[in-house]
Amino acid sequence: MTTDVDRPNTRTHRLLASVVLAASVSGLFAASTRAQELPFIDAKRGTLLIHGNYCGPGNRSPRPPIDALDVACMHHDACSPPRGQIPTCACNDRLHREAEAVSLDPNQPESLRDTAGFVADTAIALPCR
Repeated sequence: MTTDVDRPNTRTHRLLASVVLAASVSGLFAASTRAQELPFIDAKRGTLLIHGNYCGPGNRSPRPPIDALDVACMHHDACSPPRGQIPTCACNDRLHREAEAVSLDPNQPESLRDTAGFVADTAIALPCR
């Protein structure tokens, strides 16, 4: 049985998610510099594209996904509510599972596995309802 004491405070949860995301993004910038691929920031739309066409806050591309990680992010976008609303925990859990599977797949390139691990870890920290 889950009590209110067991549930994270929403404000604390959001703060934790922000800290984890900021630390992870700084690590991603370092890792992606090696790959010559920096995350794309679109200040006008308020989006951060981390990978492919779908991975990153605010991205809902009309283009097809480029790989298995992008498919996982596309699935997350499809089950997430419109911008400004918090997705369900089941939606974030699915992103975690699918991205984690990509991160553990030895047939995938190391850079993709690293990015998938980042996405999987971030999915755990995202606020949800």
